[in-house]
Parts: sequence; structure tokens; C-alpha cells
Amino acid sequence: MNKTWIVTSETYLRQTKSWSFLMLILMPFLFIGLTFGISYVATPSQDKSDIAVISTDHSLRQSFLDNSDVATTTKYKSVKAAQQATTKSDINGYLVLKVVNHQQVQAVFHGPNEISSGDQAKIQRFLSTVQTQMNVHDAKLTTSQTKALARQLQFKQQLQQKTASNKAAKRISFYILVFFVYLILTTYSSITAQEIAAEKGTKIMEVIFSSTTPRKYFNGKVYGVLLMIVTQLLVYLLGGALVVQLAQHSRATQQLWQQNASVIGKVLHNLLSINLIFALAAVLLYTVVSAFCGALVTRVEDAGKASQPVIYMNLLTFVMAMAFQGSPTSGIVKVFSYIPFFSSYLMPLRLINNTATTSAALISLAILLATVIGSMWYIGKIYGGLMLQTDELGFWGNLKRGLSLK
Repeated sequence: MNKTWIVTSETYLRQTKSWSFLMLILMPFLFIGLTFGISYVATPSQDKSDIAVISTDHSLRQSFLDNSDVATTTKYKSVKAAQQATTKSDINGYLVLKVVNHQQVQAVFHGPNEISSGDQAKIQRFLSTVQTQMNVHDAKLTTSQTKALARQLQFKQQLQQKTASNKAAKRISFYILVFFVYLILTTYSSITAQEIAAEKGTKIMEVIFSSTTPRKYFNGKVYGVLLMIVTQLLVYLLGGALVVQLAQHSRATQQLWQQNASVIGKVLHNLLSINLIFALAAVLLYTVVSAFCGALVTRVEDAGKASQPVIYMNLLTFVMAMAFQGSPTSGIVKVFSYIPFFSSYLMPLRLINNTATTSAALISLAILLATVIGSMWYIGKIYGGLMLQTDELGFWGNLKRGLSLK
């Protein structure tokens, strides 16, 4: 066991210190950071998007500041000061409020650009309220007439927001999970297959197998790659938690986060569940098969070709998952969700869409884990013969001979 962990630590340290692994870890965060940076630069500061409110009627001005919900600033109280601030682009413009002939309330906006439609609606709503109050006061209505005039209509909406948000959460969860699994499988399949193939081409395996068994060496390689995957996943989880905190408190994304909080919560629930275990088990299975493919080549020059069968298999399952994303109840999806290689994509698809029970998911996961363990046992058994095989029989010839080893 000690020798297995020596191989594990050596594989893990060598790969994690490489620039390729570092870029693989940092790339999503660089992309997110760039997105946040562009959003921050593109979003105007709060001060520059405010408008100043000018009025000789102090009570009218204060009422607008308290009740309009428009982004305003109280720094400027005169037209001259507001004009200068607008010219310098310190504010978005200024609004002049006044009452004409003690009968009509009026608002005039001055600025380089048109005021937003949302702010226009808020200003008009405030003006309508004030004008109504003035009209009622001037009409000298009785109490009963005032109450009758103040009577409002009722308008209600019964929206299926839960259904709509559920659909959005399911779709987003599926795409994130599928693309994450596909990219991880493709990356680590190539890493594993090329590393095994390169080692075989160096003829150093005879020396290694003289000090440890092929099974221990093979298991150490697989465990090392698995630790790399777990490390990457932990970094993503910690980084994701940090990104969530920044998104909740960042000026550029806070409003967007609040509007989509329920959808984001459901997406996180779908990802941080048994679906994550399916993803890890799938990566482990593809890693084991990639090691087997890497051991089949006989020359260092063929190391780049060693991972192609696994990558093609991964592409096939990915395309199948994308093709059936809208049909999670299909009979094909149900059957293939229990078959290893395919189950890592299709069972999460069923779980996200609530078309599979927990017991069905556990059965599929048990089959997948049994396949992983069985593959590790069998390939570990024939690993020594594969690595010491030097005859040039071509890939399929080497595969046939490898499967016949005992």
C-alpha cells in the first residue's frame, strides 16, 4: 500500500505543478473575473446615474425625494449648480418641479440623454398623485365624495412563476453539468492516456515493476489523477462560494442576483447533489479506460492517439445527452441511464427533470461504481503484460491481445 501511495503522490504532485493544470484551474475564474470587470466598467457609478431635484416649493421637492423611488441626489439645490454638475457628467441631469397657477404640478427634466422609461413612469406616477390631491382640494368635495373618488380598481395576476423558474433551473443545471462533465472527461482522459503511453515508450517499466507490482502502480496512477480531479473540484467549490458572495454584494450584479435568486438556488441544489457523485464516478471510469488505452500503444509518438477512443466515447454520450435533453421520459434515456459511460449523463438528466426516483438513481450509481471497481481490478491484473508488450500490432491488434492477457 505504501508503494501505491508513493506512485499516487508522485503522479499528483507532478501534474498539479504543471502550467497546464494551473491554467485549467484558473481559466473559469479568469473568465468570471473578466466578466465582472467589464460589467463594473460598463455600469455607471451610482452618483453619475442620479438626477438632481430642483424646486422653489420645499415641501414638493421633499415629497418627491421621499416617495418617487427615482435615483436622486440632494447635493444640488439650485439650477445653476445642477447645470454645472450635468455639464461635467457628475449627474445624469436635473428635474425642475413647480406648481403653475396653484393648480397644476409640472416637472421638466434637463439632461444630455433621455431619462429612462422606468424613471419616467415613476415621475409620472408621483405627479399624478400630487395632481389628484390638488384637484380634490380645489373641488372642495365632501368626505363621502372624496372617499368615492379615491376608490381604486383591483387587478390581480396569477402567474406560474414557480413552473417557469423550475424549467429555467432545470435547463441551466443540465447544461452546466453536461458541459462540466464533458470538459473534465476530455481533459483527464487525454492526460492519463498520454502519460501512460509516454511511460511505456521509455522502457522504464521493467525497472519499476521490479520494485512494485503492476497492480499497485496502476492503482497509484489512477488515484493520483483522482486526487487531481478532487483538487480541481474543491477549488471550484470554494471559488464558486466566493463568486456567489461577490455577486450578492456587487453593485453590477446585485440586482440581477436578487431577481434570479430562486433559480440560482435551484441550480445549486441540482448540482451539489447525487449528480456530483455521478460526475466523479464517470471521471474515474474514463480515467481507468484511458490508462488502458494508453498502455496499448507501443511508441511514444503514438501517445497523442491513445486517448482518442475514450474521447470519441465521451463525445458520443455527450451528443446523446444533448439530443434527448427535451425527452427525459424517453425509453432510450431510461435504459441507457443504467448503462455505464452513458449513465453519468442520462441519469442526472432524469433526476434534474424529476423523472427518476432516488432508488433508481442509487441502482444506476451502484452499477457505475461496480463497473469502475471491476475495470480497475481487471486492468490492474493485465497491466504488467500491457506495459511490457512491445510488438507493433496496431491499436486493434494490441487491444485484442491485451484483452486475452490473464
